[in-house]
Amino acid sequence: MTTRTVEADPYPWPYNGDLRPENTAFMVIDMQTDFCGPGGYVDKMGYDLSLTRAPIGPIQRVFEATRRLGFHVFHTREGHRPDLSDLPENKRWRSRRIGAGIGDPGPCGRILTRGEAGWDIIPELAPLPDEPVIDKPGKGSFYATDLDMLLRRLGIQNIVLGGITTDVCVHTTMREANDRGYECLVLEDCTGATDYGNYLAALKMIKMQGGVFGAVAKSEAFIKAIT
Repeated sequence: MTTRTVEADPYPWPYNGDLRPENTAFMVIDMQTDFCGPGGYVDKMGYDLSLTRAPIGPIQRVFEATRRLGFHVFHTREGHRPDLSDLPENKRWRSRRIGAGIGDPGPCGRILTRGEAGWDIIPELAPLPDEPVIDKPGKGSFYATDLDMLLRRLGIQNIVLGGITTDVCVHTTMREANDRGYECLVLEDCTGATDYGNYLAALKMIKMQGGVFGAVAKSEAFIKAIT
């Protein structure tokens, strides 16, 4: 086996040097209009959109490399059924409390509701027809989805993560994946959060205890390793 690793912190990733297009997926979390587009959920809450839009350019560059080389590419979207039957009452209550009620009308349609314009992935990062899109009702991409089955069927062992937000949906997905035995890498410039302090803290948490959830790298280090 040819050993190939990414220059990452706190260890060269993946741990076993087995980095191949066949066993590795680039997973982009929730790059939806509601989270990083004008008039969406995050915009309506009053957060700085530049923080959640910062990963767009780096993700595009990773797409170019991974798609060209045949790596698996996955996308996720957070959103609820139009009848809101999968929306917990406390989640809706919290969202309304900050002025952006899930399921309520917004500039991009009903907020975080499947089928609405705000719920869809931004055009700059649109999935290709053969790339799986995981629709999830929660923060983690494994909860109430078929993601684990798809990954196992494809023989994927390594998951490279980008998207938003670093401290919520990206982190939750990474923790879920780590517990299932996947080897995880977060590309720090391919993620963002509504609070920069939370972004930095989330990256620091990954690197504790020798990489308790995996490792962290810059996108250029990953691209260099695979090309």
